[in-house]
Amino acid sequence: MTTIALQLAEVKAQLPQGVTLVAVSKTHPPEIIKQAYDAGQRIFGENRVQELVPKHEALPKDIEWHLIGHLQTNKVKYIAPFVSLIHSADSVKLLQEINKQAEKCGRTIDVLIQIYVADEETKFGFTPDEAKLLYADHIIQSYNHLRVRGIMAMATNTDNEAQVKAEFATAAALFNELKSLEGPYFTILSMGMSGDWKLAVNEGSNMVRIGSSIFGKR
Repeated sequence: MTTIALQLAEVKAQLPQGVTLVAVSKTHPPEIIKQAYDAGQRIFGENRVQELVPKHEALPKDIEWHLIGHLQTNKVKYIAPFVSLIHSADSVKLLQEINKQAEKCGRTIDVLIQIYVADEETKFGFTPDEAKLLYADHIIQSYNHLRVRGIMAMATNTDNEAQVKAEFATAAALFNELKSLEGPYFTILSMGMSGDWKLAVNEGSNMVRIGSSIFGKR
């Protein structure tokens, strides 16, 4: 087995049943990603459209590509034909554009509403109250070509575990509240990365985004 395959197996062995692994492959070339693919991984996450598109073209077509980074509206059209899940729907303007481009492609695109819970200005997303208004104001219901599958949240990059845990708990509470409004497709709570996924899973995360533990440091 390759080093990538061994590290992937080690990560998967630690994940509780029911938690989906998104292997974060950003900055890594197709030949490295292919090693994880050959070891059985099928879900990969990329931060940038300009990296995602050529990797989609170069690698097997049964890969589920997730866009996990901040997405500019003018880049949506490039991934709309094939992206499996957009984690970072962080504004009404972006939701509108995803819906528009999905309609052009004759698709329904799955998205996660990005929730802002971190104490960092560099993070994006709706506040919990803003996310609730998307439903109260019937904004989400007006989009016919996107499907909200859940929410995504990133905690503050800090060693303060109590703060990280509290932020994940806030997102999990919102997930449970919105789940009653959205229906049976609203099943994904995407929280946790290589450094904090265990805390996230303890708070209810069922999808984690892990890169460096699989592919090594960039």
